[in-house]
Amino acid sequence: MSNANIEGFPQEDVSKAEWLVKEAHKNGGLAPVDIEKFWIDQDAAAKDPFSKNIKQAPLGVFHSNEVVFDELGIPEDMWRLEKDEAWKLSLNKAYNDKAEKIVGRRLLNEKPSAPVSDRYPETKKLHDVFEAKNVWHEGSWWLQQSANTEDELKALLDRVENRDIRKFILPEGWNEAKAKLLCRGIKPGLYRGQRGPCTFATSVYGAENMIFLVLDNPDLARRFSNAILKTMLEIARVLDEEAGYTPETAPHGFGFADDNCCLFNPEMYELFGYPILKGIFERYSPNPGDNRYQHSDSSMAHLLPFFTKLNMTGVNFGPTLTVSEIRSHCPKAVIHGQLAPFTFSRNEEVRMICEFLRDFRQAKEKRGLLFTTAGSINNGSRLTGMRLLMAAAQLWGRY
Repeated sequence: MSNANIEGFPQEDVSKAEWLVKEAHKNGGLAPVDIEKFWIDQDAAAKDPFSKNIKQAPLGVFHSNEVVFDELGIPEDMWRLEKDEAWKLSLNKAYNDKAEKIVGRRLLNEKPSAPVSDRYPETKKLHDVFEAKNVWHEGSWWLQQSANTEDELKALLDRVENRDIRKFILPEGWNEAKAKLLCRGIKPGLYRGQRGPCTFATSVYGAENMIFLVLDNPDLARRFSNAILKTMLEIARVLDEEAGYTPETAPHGFGFADDNCCLFNPEMYELFGYPILKGIFERYSPNPGDNRYQHSDSSMAHLLPFFTKLNMTGVNFGPTLTVSEIRSHCPKAVIHGQLAPFTFSRNEEVRMICEFLRDFRQAKEKRGLLFTTAGSINNGSRLTGMRLLMAAAQLWGRY
């Protein structure tokens, strides 16, 4: 048990948390919770965290393949997890065997991918259009710069703007696969999520370069922004058509992951990032209930007014933002947060509960909280920690 950094929380919350942690440790780390009742209430609440009929605040700390290593006591190997499906599924099964005993559910996927004969060949992505290579480095995929100077960026944009996107993104053998699979009801995947514009641009052109570009050459920055938006819309249109959809029948919703938006001040974001989200949402999330989602686990409170204008319906922002602060700018968004990821992965049990009590108190009146990490769920996050939060939700997260 770690009581690290619990300063700043009300003593009443700390006392509650310390009591619950002690109760869990009396039982081998298993916090007291009515598992069957928890999942009944959880499933109902997760469907609509704003509903006036839900019994308790829903949790969202249950899904991440990264957590298997520490839980199973094996060395972390993200590359093998990425490439060796049989090994990945064996770890998921072993993890789920533990999860079923501790939290009452099997949490990770154990189903193999469809056979190659039932899959479409992989299409090229936005980064391919912008000639950025995706390479594996230090346990994750990273985009490499494809332009280093303004002249190189101009030349890159010349090529991007003149590309036939359909011909470029659809691979060899696509039409044959489509003819075989569509008649069996197997549709190709759609394009409904993207590395956000600021993160994408700082990968393609470099972080410092992008900051100076927006400040020193706003016309070229606008051209870059417009090229990203136009290309995204064209990729989405092509893949919609390949799946048999028209603009009227295509499914709605779009999500972004844009950690590096924090590097842009409001004026810079308004010029570069905001027009891309606005254009995508106008096309793919035009209705009030459509998914308009952004993940940005960074300190980007200065950009919250833009997300008010975008009428977000789901957000996962960094742990420096509070539920109250986010709610004041995103009144209709389900707030996925605001548990600090390292509080969870370092198993700081008392603080985990205190953060839940803090966030539930701020969310209780208007609801709409899905309590999860304000960012990724990292290796080190334990099943006993999940159960501890389940107990806290059942005891003190009731509506």
